[in-house]
Amino acid sequence: MVWNIFKNKKPFSGRESRFFELLARQSLKSLEGLEALWNFAENGTKENANLVRNIEREADELRRILVEELDKTFITPLDREDIYALSRAIDDVLDYANTTVDEMEVYGVKGDQHIKDMVNILRKAARELNDAVKILKDYPRIASEHAVKAKSYENEMEKAYHLALADLFKGTDTIYMLKMREIYRHLSNAADRGDEAANIISSIVMKHT
Repeated sequence: MVWNIFKNKKPFSGRESRFFELLARQSLKSLEGLEALWNFAENGTKENANLVRNIEREADELRRILVEELDKTFITPLDREDIYALSRAIDDVLDYANTTVDEMEVYGVKGDQHIKDMVNILRKAARELNDAVKILKDYPRIASEHAVKAKSYENEMEKAYHLALADLFKGTDTIYMLKMREIYRHLSNAADRGDEAANIISSIVMKHT
């Protein structure tokens, strides 16, 4: 049974309201992680790298808690599948950020202008997603507007990704090209997962309004 939360004016209590809180905490943690990734792209210190990793671990813990809550809860305020999918998509964005840091360190490369531009796009998309998730329960239509804005950044990322590849393939250092292409790909994949999160939010709003 799924309650139509957007027409019910009574506040949720207990475990049902908990799902919105956990999703909001997850989306905020994702935003924090991308801000940390930006700092790493600007200044690739070990401290900045570890900050991304620490935030990613904290986000994983939040997702584990949410999944545990799903397992223990019979009645959920949204479709169980939507809660799980939205949580997973948000988590995937930060996973790709973490992988980007790992590979930049392993490959011994620094953040070039294309990486910085792509991370900045991810930051802006994450802000829109966070704005959407934190008001999803009480202001679904406004949340949907933020989701639409978040989706627009996926298109912006696609352009930035292809521009980065075009510039990269003008070079002659094949090993460097392979390293950077992999990093660009991770950032592009992060944007795809952000787009998926935005789609799920839009779907939730359509179902319940």
